[in-house]
Amino acid sequence: MPPPEIIDEHWTQIVKLRRFSFIPLCLLLAVLSCHKAERPADPHTVRCAVIGGMTMTGLWPELAKMFETESGYRVEVVVTGPRPVLDQAMRAGKVDLLTMHSGDITTDLVADGFGTHMRPWTRNELCILGPPADPAQIRGMTNGAAALRKIAAAKARFVDFQGIGSRELTHTLWEQAGVEPKSDWVIRDDTVSKWDILQFARSNNAYVVVGYIPARFQKMKSDGMEIMVKDDPIMRRPFIVMETNPAKFPRANVAGARALSDFLLSSKVQAFLLEFGNHTNGPGPLFFPVETGGN
Repeated sequence: MPPPEIIDEHWTQIVKLRRFSFIPLCLLLAVLSCHKAERPADPHTVRCAVIGGMTMTGLWPELAKMFETESGYRVEVVVTGPRPVLDQAMRAGKVDLLTMHSGDITTDLVADGFGTHMRPWTRNELCILGPPADPAQIRGMTNGAAALRKIAAAKARFVDFQGIGSRELTHTLWEQAGVEPKSDWVIRDDTVSKWDILQFARSNNAYVVVGYIPARFQKMKSDGMEIMVKDDPIMRRPFIVMETNPAKFPRANVAGARALSDFLLSSKVQAFLLEFGNHTNGPGPLFFPVETGGN
């Protein structure tokens, strides 16, 4: 039997050979793995992340059908729901196009290099709901700031809802009303879920500002609450559309995303927004056009 040091040297050589033969295999697996992760997007399909309100109301399916008929592209909704979910999908390179409310999330997507060519293309509406007794007598008003001024004058209860869009708009309305909402009639939002806010307001016999679509479609249970104030242009929030940045995800369907985003800003779609609302919502739209130079 050879001396122990010779056996150790022999095994060392074997281990080295196996190690070197293993390296090409690892490289091959890495290349295959990368190839799978970066599989080219279907050039005939536009993968989309769409805010929940557009799918819930049926707007997006209608627009997708129109676009498919005119362009020959196929529209695939990869994810729909709240903004954080859409944000994650774009950051993971799972979509070619995203549409949601504008705000910090959308700005960060562009600033971080994930999204590009961000443009506003439509708006939705917020409204003021209150108890049927309407202690501030604001039912039927179309000026949000004036309605909040009456609520403050009557010292009627008002819920300081912490939903992002509602909080931003309400701050603007209080400023326009010339009122600082710091008194015992302003109730802190203690809800665990934003979907419970109307029932929380009802239990406190209070007014609150929320999105018209979730209230109208019972996404937020509105039993015992009534829509008091709407149709104020100030109480509208823009939705943006943006495309995946090809510098970050070279295999994204850039041409398809650009075609769809241009389509959303076309005069045809802008006019359709008002027609869609009239057919699905009775008098008045669910979504509003923006000023564009689209054709």
